[in-house]
Amino acid sequence: MTSVDADVSEFQPGDQDAVRSLILAGLGEHWGHIDESLNPDLADIASTYGHGRTLVVRRTGEIVATGTIVPRDESTAEILRMSVAADQRRSGLGRLVVEELLRTARD
Repeated sequence: MTSVDADVSEFQPGDQDAVRSLILAGLGEHWGHIDESLNPDLADIASTYGHGRTLVVRRTGEIVATGTIVPRDESTAEILRMSVAADQRRSGLGRLVVEELLRTARD
């Protein structure tokens, strides 16, 4: 795993609002706007992605990155809803999340 000064943990229901905001901020930055109707899965992340694994990364207590992996079949999984806060990019957090999610897929 990459050596990055951050805390990685499992998504908890109390993370809902911060993770949703982080993902929507990234989408808004990418697309120039946010259409809330296109993202109903973010209303309840624990329920929507409970069959997979969602990670959150914190720095100084603030959620700055997230990513989810879900199984698609017995031999395939998909990483989705990955986002890193704009001011935290290029610091290794994305790689940290991907490496941990890939470890989950291999297990």
